[in-house]
Amino acid sequence: MSALAVSAAGGLEQPKCELCTPPSRVAQLLAANKSSAETHRATAVSDEQPSTLANNGLSGMVWIPGGEFSMGAVMNGSGSSEMPMASNDAGPIHRVFVDGFWMDATTVTNEQFEKFVKATGYVTIAERTPTKEEFPTAPAENLVAGSVVFAPTDHEVPLDNHFQWWTYVKGANWRHPQGPESDLKGKEKYPVVQIAYPDAEAY
Repeated sequence: MSALAVSAAGGLEQPKCELCTPPSRVAQLLAANKSSAETHRATAVSDEQPSTLANNGLSGMVWIPGGEFSMGAVMNGSGSSEMPMASNDAGPIHRVFVDGFWMDATTVTNEQFEKFVKATGYVTIAERTPTKEEFPTAPAENLVAGSVVFAPTDHEVPLDNHFQWWTYVKGANWRHPQGPESDLKGKEKYPVVQIAYPDAEAY
């Protein structure tokens, strides 16, 4: 699980996109899509590091200063010319201001997450059986607990279909990252995986 982030206002930060565009390309993209260069400001704009950590549960976290960046992509009506797999709601490009926030200094380990589960009895999303209400069009035989596992190919494949290298595995979860036959033996200090956003929020 990626390091958790908590904003200065006290809320859990949504995961941020890890796809970055070089500054020079940002300038070009903004120029090509001037009408989208809108400014969106966070509700509370604060870059000041809180003065105390006393009794607020932030031990082991580091302060990340606030700042701004260009979010989005130039859309061509059927996706993005920069990212063909992007959906149309990835545009337009706009400036986003992010408040300063606290983030874990390290990723959450299997050992740490196990302590949390033992203390709370929490059941992760991957361990819960999907329901017909959640996935009305899914065949009944597919409504089983599990998660997506990386399955590298032995040959080159087009990059427009991620199902070619990710596969749903029944019984895959944080305890069994690759499926029922896998476990965490010797991996207690590894980052916990197969964690959904609600799981991170609960942690």
